[in-house]
Amino acid sequence: MSTKALAKGSSAPGPVPEGTIRLYSMRFCPFAQRARLVLEAKKIKCEIVNVNLMNKPDWFLQKNPLGMVPTLETCKNELVYDSPIVCEFLDDIYPANRLLPTDPYEKAKQKMLLEQFSKVMGYMYRIPVEKRKSMDTSKLEEELQVQLSKFEQKLADLKTCFFGGDSVTMIDYWLWPWFERMEALGFNKVLEQMQRLKRWMQLMQQDAVTKASGFSTDIYREFYEMYFQHNPEACDYHL
Repeated sequence: MSTKALAKGSSAPGPVPEGTIRLYSMRFCPFAQRARLVLEAKKIKCEIVNVNLMNKPDWFLQKNPLGMVPTLETCKNELVYDSPIVCEFLDDIYPANRLLPTDPYEKAKQKMLLEQFSKVMGYMYRIPVEKRKSMDTSKLEEELQVQLSKFEQKLADLKTCFFGGDSVTMIDYWLWPWFERMEALGFNKVLEQMQRLKRWMQLMQQDAVTKASGFSTDIYREFYEMYFQHNPEACDYHL
C-alpha cells in the first residue's frame, strides 16, 4: 500500500516468489480495495504492486489487456482480473475463513445483489463529473437515492446487521469501498433518511479489516480533486 505506483517506462516486476501471490493495485481504486479487503480478511501472504492507472506501463497491459486493477498473478504465472472474479478466486484457493456462502443459492443471491449495485456505482461516478461541469445533477441524485433505498429495504427485509447475515461476508466487502467514499464525494444528504444503511456503515467502520484497507475522508477528498483534474500524480497522493 505504501509503494509508489509504477508508470509507463517502468521495469516489470520479476516472477512472483514461490508461496506468495501478487496483486496489481492502485491505492485509491475501490475495485482494487475489494481484493485488498479479501486478502486482509483471509490473512493471505501477498505482494502488492501499485500501478499508475493514468499512465499505465506497457508491461501491465501485457498482463491485463483491459488495463484494470485488481489483477492477480500467482507463482504459476496465472493471471486473474475483474474484482468479483479476483475475490472469488482468492476465496477458492485459500478456503480457510470462507467469505462467500458455500450454499449455491446463497452465493447467487450475493452476486445478484452485487449486480444491482452496479447502478449505484454508475451514479457515484457520473454525478461528481457532471457537477464539475456545472451541470444540474439533482435528477441524478434522486435516482441514486432510489437505488440506495433498495439496499436500505434489503437490510430491513433481512433483519440482519450485514448483507450476508449477522457477520461480515463477501457482499459487505464488495459494497464497502463505495460507501467509504460517500462523504468525500458529497453524498451525505442522499443517505440522511437511510438509518439501516447508516448503521451498517458504522458497523463496517468498526471492522478491523476495513480499518486496515482504507483512508480518511479528507485524503479521499484530496485524491478525487486531483483525479478529476486528470493529475497523474493522484495515484501517489499522501505518500
